[in-house]
Amino acid sequence: MTRDKAHPSILGIHHITAIAGNPQKNIDFYTSFLGLRLVKLTVNFDDPQTYHFYYGDEMGRPGTILTFFPWQSMPRGFRGTGQVITTSFLIPENSTEYWINRLKSQGVSYIGPAKRFEDNKEGEGSRGEQVISLYDPDGMEIELVAHKDAETKKDHVWRRGPIPEDYAIRGFHSATLSLEGYERTADLLTENMGFSKTKSEGSRFRFEIKGKEKEKLIDNFYSNKQKRELDLLNSPSTVDLVCLPYTQRGSMGVGTVHHIAWRTPTDASQLDMRKIIINTGLDTTPVIDRTYFHSVYFREPGGILFEIATDPPGFMVDQKEEDLGQKLLLPEWLESDRKYLEKVLPKINAPPLDKFNTLSSSSFDKTITSESE
Repeated sequence: MTRDKAHPSILGIHHITAIAGNPQKNIDFYTSFLGLRLVKLTVNFDDPQTYHFYYGDEMGRPGTILTFFPWQSMPRGFRGTGQVITTSFLIPENSTEYWINRLKSQGVSYIGPAKRFEDNKEGEGSRGEQVISLYDPDGMEIELVAHKDAETKKDHVWRRGPIPEDYAIRGFHSATLSLEGYERTADLLTENMGFSKTKSEGSRFRFEIKGKEKEKLIDNFYSNKQKRELDLLNSPSTVDLVCLPYTQRGSMGVGTVHHIAWRTPTDASQLDMRKIIINTGLDTTPVIDRTYFHSVYFREPGGILFEIATDPPGFMVDQKEEDLGQKLLLPEWLESDRKYLEKVLPKINAPPLDKFNTLSSSSFDKTITSESE
């Protein structure tokens, strides 16, 4: 892997996209149970007869966005190497008891809390993190990570959701990538994308974007207003590489992550990153307009699909903040097909904003436990 002379312009995680089965079960779990906001209800632009759900915080900040393609007819995938195997959300340190009680009351199986990086000697991570592991209705692994960083991200919540603000999810904590051998992926992250290796524990290696270089990147691209609204210094930028040489390679399907997207400030910085990636010898797509951001895709050396996604235009390009996620939105070029798409897309119930009601235990408990076992 060659080092590019251009300076990397990645801020951290933009979004993570996964594959679901039943769309209503997916909505119920992520909004009514985990307490994320349905930020955007649209379709898969490459397969318009399939929904595309975007979940996040109150205003859909990059770094809080988890998205799904609910492909009901697709077989369940297999989690293994060459995949993002775990999506980790950040929760306050004092919220672990609340979440354990919530998991128990809804019949959701979990493991933990377990300590991670507890013996790290560096000042920032000396207290380590408490990790609760669980699975969504389609078997995708999720972690709730209790860490002091949650105190700096109090705005990264959905205040009108079902979870009390003091305990609510505050965007991503990190993502875990599973690889047969991690060195070439690590080289891409550190030499070409601005990450630094910060910790290791057994076969887990942590990489982060932090410090003065991140501050300089923010100062170069964002106004003071954008810095406040987007809370840029607290943008999640942690990724763990887990080296699993004796693990079977994963296969794409329901319950697996499709890709992880990295955040870049502008169209110009995206083009710079595209050049950097090409100069490493990796192939990339042209820039693709996804309405809410612009995208460039490539596969890192371990085979995981990476995306470089821009901050603009953002999720309020076609809706006000108070209206996010409340109706089906289509790109202009699909509006002529709206009647047909509304007929063939499965009927779903999106959560209302004026009076949020958590699901009763009648079907929700059974759905979660039967699907995740």
